[in-house]
Amino acid sequence: MPYWLVKSEPLTYSWDQFVKDKKTTWDGIRNYAARLHVRAMKKGDEVLFYHSNEGLEIVGIAKVIKEAYPDPTTKDDWSAVDLKAHKKLKKPVTLNEIKKDKRLADMALIRISRLSVQPVKEEEWKIIMELAGVK
Repeated sequence: MPYWLVKSEPLTYSWDQFVKDKKTTWDGIRNYAARLHVRAMKKGDEVLFYHSNEGLEIVGIAKVIKEAYPDPTTKDDWSAVDLKAHKKLKKPVTLNEIKKDKRLADMALIRISRLSVQPVKEEEWKIIMELAGVK
């Protein structure tokens, strides 16, 4: 199963707000590489929810509930997906922890840090779950 990571600034859209909303449309992506990732997401894929700029940590897991469709916020050729909040991590995984773990040196979060939607390899997912105390 493919895994993903999406970023949101907590002041713009936090994990807590996402949990209250239960689901959300992940739109507003305006980067071509991120658009390719959005279009590759499949229903049921699991997604790490990362607080960017403030917090700098992975705080939860979402699931894709609707695959890519035209982004409703623009008439241009951009895509959105629908996500539902699945599980809050008992222990958030900070960017510093990720950077310190040599097993994650190739993770897109480190290599392509500005990308707002990015793939996560299965082995990276397992390590993140280990760091978060998820069995």
